[in-house]
Amino acid sequence: MDFTAIDFETANSSRSSACALGLVEVTAGRISAEHVWLIDPQQRFDGMNISIHGITPSMVHGKPTFAELWPTIEPLLKGRVVVAHNAAFDMSVLRYCLDGETLAYPEFQYLCTYILGKKMLLDLPSHKLNVVSQHFGIALRHHDALDDARACAAIMLKLMEQEGQWDPLLLAASRGYQSGKMYAGGYTPFSVPKKPKKKRAVKELPSAASRSVTG
Repeated sequence: MDFTAIDFETANSSRSSACALGLVEVTAGRISAEHVWLIDPQQRFDGMNISIHGITPSMVHGKPTFAELWPTIEPLLKGRVVVAHNAAFDMSVLRYCLDGETLAYPEFQYLCTYILGKKMLLDLPSHKLNVVSQHFGIALRHHDALDDARACAAIMLKLMEQEGQWDPLLLAASRGYQSGKMYAGGYTPFSVPKKPKKKRAVKELPSAASRSVTG
């Protein structure tokens, strides 16, 4: 029951503009460590993004860039099962930040609690982080990177408890999902495995000899 939950916040609509990262380590079903960083994206801040997460340019002034933080972050992700709520967003932020600095991708598997929640919590009107957190009674300051990562970790633990399943990868597989993967040179998304296409039966035409007999 070991995994790492993460959450990125961005300065603007560009996925390469990470300005905060929350990371929560879960060991044997309990939170064992928490980390949070403000990041200088070296990009402009949009008012819309500031209104969502409250991070301003002055707050990241003098903070490390993503490239400067990466040697600290990478060992916390490499070889782990990584979990995010709406993992498509957080994984793309990670990839764009790595690509922008020409840094190699680490190898890990990842899961999405948003997609799992949609599959497992059918009665909820929405599966946004704040809605699922409220459903499970999880305290949340939404769009605070550490609090979002902490809530994501708690949601994964609740989903595993609900199913009596203590391995996040097996939980995903039991619901028909294949873990996403990041690896040197590429990635695959968290998804439902594609079923192999059935081969179409080819109808054999009668031979010339048989046509002459029957005709």
